[in-house]
Amino acid sequence: MKLSQIAAALGAELRLSGPDVAITGVSSTKAATPSTLVFAEDAASMSDAAASPAAAVIVSPKMSDAMSPATSDKVRHVSDKRQPPSDKSLPDKSLLIAAHPRLTFAQAARLLKPEEPAAGIHPTAVVDPTATFGDHISVGPHAVIGPAAHIGDNTSIGAGTVIGAGVKIGAHTRIYPRVVLYPGTEIGNNVVLHAGVVLGSDGFGYVRDANTGEYLQFPQQGRLILEDNVEIGANTTIDRGALEETRIEHGVKIDNLVHLGHNVRIGHDVVIAAQTGVSGSSSIGANAIVGGQVGIGDHAHVGEQVILGSGSGILTHKKVKGPGVVFWGRPARPLRQYLKELAALARLARTSNDEEEQ
Repeated sequence: MKLSQIAAALGAELRLSGPDVAITGVSSTKAATPSTLVFAEDAASMSDAAASPAAAVIVSPKMSDAMSPATSDKVRHVSDKRQPPSDKSLPDKSLLIAAHPRLTFAQAARLLKPEEPAAGIHPTAVVDPTATFGDHISVGPHAVIGPAAHIGDNTSIGAGTVIGAGVKIGAHTRIYPRVVLYPGTEIGNNVVLHAGVVLGSDGFGYVRDANTGEYLQFPQQGRLILEDNVEIGANTTIDRGALEETRIEHGVKIDNLVHLGHNVRIGHDVVIAAQTGVSGSSSIGANAIVGGQVGIGDHAHVGEQVILGSGSGILTHKKVKGPGVVFWGRPARPLRQYLKELAALARLARTSNDEEEQ
C-alpha cells in the first residue's frame, strides 16, 4: 500500500519528500527499513526517526509546523494545506501529519497487517455435524467443535481449542490455541482470545447447609456475552452468569491472568491490567482503567472513567464513584487522601524514631 493510500485511509495529511513508495508495515526506529513507517512524538524521537532508514514518519501538526523544507523544490505537498516555513530544516523524510501520532501509528499497523489465509478445517479437528460455519474460516489441529456451535465469517480457531455446544462466535474473530469456550458463551465480531483463555466456566457460588456444614453449588446456568472488539489476554478466565448473564461490553481490553466472576458486567472500553480479580455481581463503568493486581469484592461498583491504581482493593458492596477520580490503596480511597495518609504515617514514624533516639 502506497503512502498516499495510507494517508487517505487514516485521514492524515501527507507531506512527501521523495517518491510515493509502497509501505509493508510499521516498525521501531531501530528496526526500520525503507518500506516501513515509524512515529515521533518529540524532538528526540524525531531525530532518531530522521536518522533511520524508515520511508516516512508520523508526526503531530505542532511538530510539522516546527519544520520547513530544506529546499523548496525538494518537498511536494499532497494536501490543500500548506505548512508555514520556519528556521528549522525538514528531515529528508516523508511525513504523515496526524493529531495523535501514536494512535495513527497503531491504526496504520492494523491497516497493513496481512490477513491470514483461511486454512479450512484440519483433518484432526473433531467437528459435530450440527455445527455451522461462515465463509473463509480456519480450524486448527485437534480442535473440538460441539453440537449446534456457530462460527462466523473469516474467523480462525487455534489448535486444541474446545468450542462447547451452542456457542456462537462472530465474524473476523481470532481464537488462539487451547482456548475453552463453555456452553452458554456468545462472542461478537472482531474479538481476540489469546492462548489459554477459559470463558463461561461455573462461577464460585455455594450455599452452606447449616446442619451438615456441606457446601452445595448455587445454580450456575447463565450466559457469558462478549460484545464486539473485545480482546482477552492469555490465561484469563471469565465465569458465566449464575442465573442471568456475565457481560463484557464492546471495546474492552483485558490483560493476561485476570479473573472475572459470575454476573460481572464490564462497561465499554474498559482496560484491565494483569492479575486483577473481580468478584461476582460486581460492575465496572465505561472507560474505567484498572491497574494490575487490583482486587474487587463482590457486589461492588466502580464508576465510569475511574482509575484504580495497581494493587488497589475495593471492599464488598463498595461503590467507587467517578467520573475521572483516581483511587489507590487497600482499601482504595481517592489518591489525594491516600497520599496525605502516607505523609502523616511518615511523619508519625519519624517522630517515633526521634523519641526512641532520645
